Amino acid sequence: MTRTAADPAVPHNNPCTQCGAPIASPVWSEASSRSMSYVWVCQACDYEFTQIAMYSCELVELDQPIAA
Repeated sequence: MTRTAADPAVPHNNPCTQCGAPIASPVWSEASSRSMSYVWVCQACDYEFTQIAMYSCELVELDQPIAA
């Protein structure tokens, strides 16, 4: 599942990890069952980086039980 910059769950104004300039929104995002990934591209220095947010185990529905 991809999300657009208009989605309120997508982070905004993330600072560039190289030069510190604010980046309005990620150019791409994708959700998996256990994480959310964002690709950011800085217009000031052309640096591109990925940010991954891992979900807490309590928030993830597991397909199989961990223990019986």
